[in-house]
This record gives sequence, structure tokens and C-alpha cells, in this order.
Amino acid sequence: MSLKLSALLLFLVLVFDAYSQVDNSATLMSIAGKPVTVGEFMSIYQKNNVRGEAIDKKSMDDYLDLFINFKLKVLQAEQLGLDTVSSFIKELDGYRDQLAKPFFTDEATLNSLIQEAYERKKLDLRASHIYFRVKPDATAQDTLNSFNKAMEAREKILKGERFDKVVMEYSEDPSAKDREATAQHPFMKGNKGDLGYFTVFDMVYPFETAAYNTQVGQVSKPIRTDYGFHVINVTDRIPALGDFVVAHLFLGIPKGANAADSAKVKSKIDSLYTQLKAGAKFEDLVKIYSEDKGSSSKGGVLPKRGVNRLMPEFIAAIANIPNVGDFSVPVLTPGYGWHIVKLVERKPIGTFDEEKVDLKQRVMKDSRAQQITDAVLARLKNEYNFSENLKARDDFYTLVTDSIFFGKWDPSKALEKNQLMFKIGTSTSTQREFARYLASKQKKGDKKDIQLYVNVMYEDFVNETVLNYENGFLETKYPDFRALMKEYRDGILLFDLTDQKVWAKAIKDTSGLQEFYQKSKKNYMWGPRAEASIYTLKNPALSQKVRNFIKSGLKDDDILKEVNSDSAKVLTIESGKYSRKDNSLIDTVAFATGISKDIAVKGGIVIVNIRRILSPEPKSLNEARGLITADYQNFLEKEWIGSLKAKYTVVVNREVLAKIK
Repeated sequence: MSLKLSALLLFLVLVFDAYSQVDNSATLMSIAGKPVTVGEFMSIYQKNNVRGEAIDKKSMDDYLDLFINFKLKVLQAEQLGLDTVSSFIKELDGYRDQLAKPFFTDEATLNSLIQEAYERKKLDLRASHIYFRVKPDATAQDTLNSFNKAMEAREKILKGERFDKVVMEYSEDPSAKDREATAQHPFMKGNKGDLGYFTVFDMVYPFETAAYNTQVGQVSKPIRTDYGFHVINVTDRIPALGDFVVAHLFLGIPKGANAADSAKVKSKIDSLYTQLKAGAKFEDLVKIYSEDKGSSSKGGVLPKRGVNRLMPEFIAAIANIPNVGDFSVPVLTPGYGWHIVKLVERKPIGTFDEEKVDLKQRVMKDSRAQQITDAVLARLKNEYNFSENLKARDDFYTLVTDSIFFGKWDPSKALEKNQLMFKIGTSTSTQREFARYLASKQKKGDKKDIQLYVNVMYEDFVNETVLNYENGFLETKYPDFRALMKEYRDGILLFDLTDQKVWAKAIKDTSGLQEFYQKSKKNYMWGPRAEASIYTLKNPALSQKVRNFIKSGLKDDDILKEVNSDSAKVLTIESGKYSRKDNSLIDTVAFATGISKDIAVKGGIVIVNIRRILSPEPKSLNEARGLITADYQNFLEKEWIGSLKAKYTVVVNREVLAKIK
């Protein structure tokens, strides 16, 4: 072992051995008899200093003074009762809600959902569906009936019937079938269940998951969403187009056009395509021929849209364009006409690290975030030995009546029940508490199946209780959270009291500010200044005339009247008191009384007349109000701290402090 390495190891042993002598629970100081531990001081010190650096004794002494001042101010705020004011309590509760969120997030589930979303974002899918409408709160029988219909439709497809034919027979999606023209809307051709292309977050999560788990050409089992059941047929799966901008040259096919008319449009679009391949400029042909008036003036460029906002035929065409600047073969969109599509911009999907922040935000706002909450609930139920008595819940199937859907349910009979419903940790919840919960949540709405309603409300009641139980233990369970909450609490108190004693007072206390200014105005001095006028002339030929007016002692306003006419303002004058570097034109002449030579400037000439040089003098309160107010705040701060130190006894354990150093 080298001598250098041996010395380093010995040094590290000595350093850590010295610090180990200081227990975090040891008292570093007392303020008004209240002990402050080493741990509290070091926690805040280390947050405000670069970790890992050797502690500088002088900086620690400086910080110790700041820390004592901080604790004195918080102590006074407490004694003034600021921590009991409703606005303070509300503000602190708001911060607590934000700070508590990470403790109710299952990171493993969240990271899994982010990774899943990223993998799905790499692909754009095209799918069709057969839809069976079922309300989220439908009865068990209605739900079963719809499921059986969905299975029946799927069986027909598996036995060889065409998907679009089964769609027309079974689907309850209004967009699947043609809709005749009415006074409210024109004729709309049905999509036969074709949903076009989509990617992650475009569909509700269960539908999205089923689609991404179904291979092209396969048909999914019935998938339940909040809207009902879906049988999904995935028809295409392409690498994600990402963010893109396209332009198109469009020729419409008139509604009701016969085969001959349609063929003419096809022949014309083919001719334009041939011209493009021969080198014609896309934008020129768009301007002349495109029938999309909204985009033709912009070179055919369309607003940026995702894959789910464009016709599927359009997306298929874009997917086959190899490079930015290239264009597609003519593509037909049913009901519209022919397009030649040009790829203007394309931004591919970023790396996982590039996409992660955005994906996390979208996951947390999406319905899939419920999986994170479910994981937290499962962990907490296991940790706190959750147990329940579902028979006590079932009593409510007869206690709750349809009146609850009109906001008129009377819970009196239910309040007579008091069986244990569930237990979480040391907390128990009874039927009586659930009855109160139901009564508080009742409101007018659609009539539902009582049993299903009670089950849903009971689950909500359990989940709220479990989360609230954990919420009540955060400070005792997590020392870091407790310390953070104390920092926020003390910080708000410090801010509120400092505002009263210093910041707001310095602004509102005009007499105090005036008195402070009078005692210290020599600290706010003007240096030598020139009292001068700057004459800017557009017509240099008038220079001598202006000079004569200046020499005669004519006032500036009168000079303007003599030189300017109503139709031509050839002279402007700027007057004031100028220190060095206040004005570039003043700085070009000698800092002494007199009239300068003509100074050439863009658009004319300038004459500077320095009438007198002012001796140094104090600035007025208005001239230096911002600086004086800041100094007055510092003065108030020092006075306040002095009064606090006189009022409250501070005793520092120098032996413990020395060990920390």
C-alpha cells in the first residue's frame, strides 16, 4: 500500500470518526428555552450548501447566524398566532396535498405504463369495430345480453362472414351506416366500422390495449369500455409517422357523378402526376388546379394533424412517401376525390428519454393512471392488514331506494345499523359511517341498478378511507416528509411575518420612509450633472438661426415656435439634467457650459447647449425611491432582529458546534 493511499485512508477515518461523535438528536442550541437539534440544523444547512464539500468554518458560522434569525422570526410568528389563521392553514394544506402526491404513486406501475405507452407510440394502427352500447352502470342482465350479442357477431366472422357485413348487421355505432341528409346535416356515408388510423392515447385505454394486442387480420374478443362492448378487427399496423406536415393537390369528384365524369377526374389527376414526375413544381400546379381553396393559396399545405385526424387512405399514402419533399401517387378518398400528397415536414418519434416527460404527463391524466392508484391501494391494504365484512355491505341493497337518484334518500334506517364493514390498521368503519357517506354523495341523476350502485359507492368509500388513513401517517412514517412539511410551514410563517414587519411596512409607512431618507440622504447623491438642451435639426441650413436664438436667451418652447411651421417640424428639443453616460450626445462634448459645434447625425445635425454644471447634491426621495425603500427594508430587518434577540434568549452549545465543524 502506498504512503499516499495510507495517509488518505487515515484522513477519512479521522474525518468520519469526528463527525460520528455528533448525534443528530443532540441539542445544538436553545431558543427561548426550546431545543434545536443538530439534525434540524444540518438538514437545512446541507440543502443550502453544496453536498460533499468540506464544511468551511466561516461559512457555517455565517449560516448559523442566518439560521438563528430564521428561528427567532418563526417563533414570534407562532406567538402571534399566525399559524392558526385560516388563510395560513389553507395554504399549508394546499402545499401538503402537492408534497404528498409522490407517496401515493406506485413508481413501478407508473414506469411500466410509460414504457408501454412509448412502445405503442412507435406504431400507428388501423382498425374497425363492431359496437354494442352498454352504460357503465347497466344491470348485470343488460351487460350479459350485450356481451352475448358481441360473441355471436364474432363467431360469424370467425366462421367466414365479412367483417363489414357483420358490422352493418350488429353495430350500434351511428357512424357505421349511411346517414341521410336532414335539415341539420348533409348526407354522410357510413364508415362500416372503420375507425381509420390511431396511436397511443387516441382511444380509451381498454380499446387501445385490445387493439395493440391484436394482430393484423385477427378479431379480438369482446372488449368492455365505459361505452360498451367492442369487437375489434385490426387491418393495418405501420411504423409511427410521428409529427408531420403535408400538402395536397386536390381534385374533387362531384356528388352524384357518373362513371364517365369520375373517369375524367382520374385522367386529370394522372396527367398532373405525370407533370410532377417530369419536374413541374408542386406549388405551381396546386395554385392552378387544386380545388381545396383553403390550402391552395398556401401551396396546398394542411394544418398539422395526428394520424387520427385524417382519412385512412390519406395516411396510407403518407406512410409510403420515403422522404421529405417527395409526393405520393394519386390517392382516392371516398366521398371526396383524388389527392396527390406531398410530405413537407416529418419529425420522427424521439428516444425514450426524449419522450419520457411528455408521456408521464399524459399517463397521469389518462384513465390508465387508475392502475397506479390501484397498485397503491393494494399495497396499503396489505401493509395495514385490511379486512372487510361484505355481508354488512349487502344490507344496503334493501336499505337504499331509488330516491337516492333524486337526492331525496332518507338514511335514518341505515343509520340504525352499526356493523363493522371493514378495518384498516387501527381504524374501523361501520355501516353508520357508510350511510352518512352515501347520504352526502346522493344527487339527482339517472336511475341505476341499486346493487351495482351500492357496490361502486362502497368501493369508493373503502378507497377514500384507505388513502386518508395513510395520509394521516405520512409525517410519522416518513421523516423526510415531516422535515419538508416543517420547512414549508416555517417558510410560510416567515414570509407572512416578514411581509408585515418589513416588505409591506416599508412601502406603506411613508412617514417612516421619509424620516429614514432625511437621516441618510447623503448616501443617495447625484454626481456632477449638466443642465442642458439637445437640439435636433432635420435641416442643417437652419443651424445658425437656432444658435442665434439660443444666444439671445430665447426659451426652448419659443425657439420651437420660431423654427417649426404647422406643416414641417424640422426641430425637436430634449432638455434635462444629465450625468456622465446618461446620454451619448452629451458625452461627445466637453462637460462644461457652452454651445457645441454641429454634430452630424443620421437625418440631420445636433446642437448641445450646456447651460450650467450642477454640483453634487442628494437625490430626492422620488428620484431614488426604489433604492431607498430597499435600504429602509434592510434597516427594518436589522431593527426587528435586534428586538427579537433582546426578547428571546439564544444559547448555542459551542462544544457541539465545534464537533460539527
